[in-house]
Amino acid sequence: MPYTPIVATLGYIMSADGTRVLMVHRNKRPDDIHLDKYNGLGGKLDPNEDAATGMARELFEEAGITVDAMVLRGTLNWPGFGKNEEDWFGFVFRIDRWSGDVHTHNDEGSLEWIPVADLHTLNLWDSDRLWIDMVFDGDDYTFHGVAPYKAGKMVSWTCTKIASRAP
Repeated sequence: MPYTPIVATLGYIMSADGTRVLMVHRNKRPDDIHLDKYNGLGGKLDPNEDAATGMARELFEEAGITVDAMVLRGTLNWPGFGKNEEDWFGFVFRIDRWSGDVHTHNDEGSLEWIPVADLHTLNLWDSDRLWIDMVFDGDDYTFHGVAPYKAGKMVSWTCTKIASRAP
């Protein structure tokens, strides 16, 4: 059977001083698989859309911002993750510069500025706890993780880091 994941983006918008990140508290829809979890912003790619364009579109739609500078920090493969155990594949970006007036909420929940140092105190998905620090650590690599899920629970984790530049 061919692997045909839902392809998505996930972005972490940094405050101007780099100490806080904008997170969505998924608290609006009772049928949301992410209900009460905190997450970055993003969503599914549209047909004929590259990952960077999709990320910028999602951030404008969900937070009201225009991206000025972002960096691809990694990719994540979540086999079996979706509501019906669909496979998901995501491009993870850190957004370092942006413009616009940030919304206070969107269709998924409230938008909250969280200190990066406090991220692990939030209600996150299990797999997020394993890779989220890599989004913010400033090291010169891109990470590529695989976190298979079964019945809503992560069953394993593997990750490869690749240097962004040759030594």
